[in-house]
Amino acid sequence: MKYFVSFLSVVFWGAAAVYSQAPATNSVPAKASKVYLLAANDVIDVKVFQEDDLQTKGRVAQDGTLTLPLIGVVKVGGKSVEQAAQAIQELYGKDYLVHPQVSVTILEYAKRNFTVLGQVQRPGSYEIPNEQSIDLLRAVAIAGGYTRIGNPSKIVVQRKVGDETKIFKLDAEAMAKDKNAKVFEILPEDVVTVGEKFL
Repeated sequence: MKYFVSFLSVVFWGAAAVYSQAPATNSVPAKASKVYLLAANDVIDVKVFQEDDLQTKGRVAQDGTLTLPLIGVVKVGGKSVEQAAQAIQELYGKDYLVHPQVSVTILEYAKRNFTVLGQVQRPGSYEIPNEQSIDLLRAVAIAGGYTRIGNPSKIVVQRKVGDETKIFKLDAEAMAKDKNAKVFEILPEDVVTVGEKFL
């Protein structure tokens, strides 16, 4: 097998654009954008250069794994496409191939929804845009902002972690005033509930 310089690339659904870490160009603030991490139900295509029989198209399992020829179950969830390709490349190179070149392509993104309830203008379920993250303040804004009796200092976020439900009590008013406040990122399936003021 010839020796090539390893490369990692990603092609998005319906496009042939090379992945970069440049900020998104839509209305979401640049600081909310970050490298996309593979998640359960993403559909990806794994190719090994000049090894067509090793190509695999599959959906990432709930535990973040994907089954590949020869090397079996591989953990890809929680990794960027570059990290996933690197991990797969190392596994193939360890016992089966000489200097393999691996590319990972995202064919379909999993739906990543969160819910905002309580004292907001438009309660409901919303989708986190592909390759982006949103924080608590942005989540409330997406839901139309607070009602007249909405209380920014009284927000509860419910989050499923494994078999447990974690509860976070947050003060969005303080976060908005303090530029150095730690950003609270909203994750898929989070339920945000905005409390009300006592008038």
